[in-house]
Amino acid sequence: MRTGPDTAPPPAARAPRRTTGRWAPWAGLGVAAVLVGLAFSLPHLLDWEVFPRAPRSASTREVPPLHGLWDPKLLGPGTVPSVLLAVLGVVWGPRLAERLAWRPLLAASYAAGLAWLLSLALVDGTSGISRVLGNRYDYLQAARGVTDVHALLTTWADHIPIDSPDAFVTNVSGHPPGALLFFVLLDRLGLGGDLAAGLVVTVIAASTALAVMTTLRLLGSEATARRAAPFLVLAPAAVFMAVSADALFGAVAAWSVAALAVAATRTTTAGTVAWSVVAGLGFGVLVMMSYGLPLMAFVALAVLLARRRWLPVPVVAVSALAVVLAFAVGGFRWWEAYPVLHDRYWDGIAADRPASYWMWANLALLVVCAGPLLGAGLAHAARWGRRLLVEERPALLLAAGAATCIVLADASRMSKAEVERIWVPFVPWLLLTCALLPPRWRRWGLGLQVATAVVVQQLFYTSW
Repeated sequence: MRTGPDTAPPPAARAPRRTTGRWAPWAGLGVAAVLVGLAFSLPHLLDWEVFPRAPRSASTREVPPLHGLWDPKLLGPGTVPSVLLAVLGVVWGPRLAERLAWRPLLAASYAAGLAWLLSLALVDGTSGISRVLGNRYDYLQAARGVTDVHALLTTWADHIPIDSPDAFVTNVSGHPPGALLFFVLLDRLGLGGDLAAGLVVTVIAASTALAVMTTLRLLGSEATARRAAPFLVLAPAAVFMAVSADALFGAVAAWSVAALAVAATRTTTAGTVAWSVVAGLGFGVLVMMSYGLPLMAFVALAVLLARRRWLPVPVVAVSALAVVLAFAVGGFRWWEAYPVLHDRYWDGIAADRPASYWMWANLALLVVCAGPLLGAGLAHAARWGRRLLVEERPALLLAAGAATCIVLADASRMSKAEVERIWVPFVPWLLLTCALLPPRWRRWGLGLQVATAVVVQQLFYTSW
């Protein structure tokens, strides 16, 4: 019996149990746990100064490598809802993911993901949604002061150096103007309040899981997408996604990859070209939002490798370049601004953050953001890469593309600390490895993931 577009796959489509190589997930989980333990303990035990010096009252509560403070909360408005969602997700999530028709599954995944994001943020009350974007280092205050977009673009690079008159605040200077312009648009639409903007960003961020699931299904991996759904929806990354501009970038990236998957699976040249243009425009916007996210090209390459379709490449490249050149005509030249940012970064906080610590502590932060099961998933995928089922291979390719992004970002040393938010766009693709784990690992591993999210949110004041 063939499955239709809105029916669950037959049991035969599920990954078989594997009885050998059981050591790999345990080894990966162990490495992840040790990495996190060392990253959190060594700065305190050895009195390492790994952040720029903070005021005495704050430094006593710092918890490097996490960019936040030790701030245990017994009970907040979102505590009970988040715990309830965690329990329901572990008990019912995998079953519903297997049994629901595809469109209801997407709807349920979005509703659950949005509830998960909001409940975790609301552990700190409504300030958990409003405080991040509303602080003076973020986008909203700068967006409210923009009166002339053309003048903003033509003088952008002049405001990046930290010692320049009217220098941009940290997050604005650290990104191309696309990020700020999004919040300028929200402000013009009457959604520029701290709480309103936070809610808009969260609503968009919650769609990321759907884009990843859709990409897998388009690549012929619906069964894998269904197994991945609970891990994507209930990821610990939700702690850092709600109201984070980086989660907004992640959503743009994920839907651009999904559009590329549509292009790679069209049967007509016209369809391929049209969807390639959509994907290219999305990637162009992404480049104008973050200097680091051209790395998503490796995830895009994974889509093309999975389908062995290369016609989208020139169309996507030209479409993305059109966005970059449109900004250049408007006054902002990416290739001129990035070197200025590089100098500001190395003249500022980068010099106070030792690479000898952050090159590996960044990976510990990745584990905190993605959850400890990522270690098991990556190790299992590496062990079984050549023996995976054909329908599982797209997930492996996508995860490998994201892993390449992480390695290059870490090696660049332009990501030293704060990667619990900076690397959010890569995390969903890495989490696909959790869907490749044996059933016994997935059953209890999802519980470990949601417990990590609740514990991190309850114990720490996160800065994002």
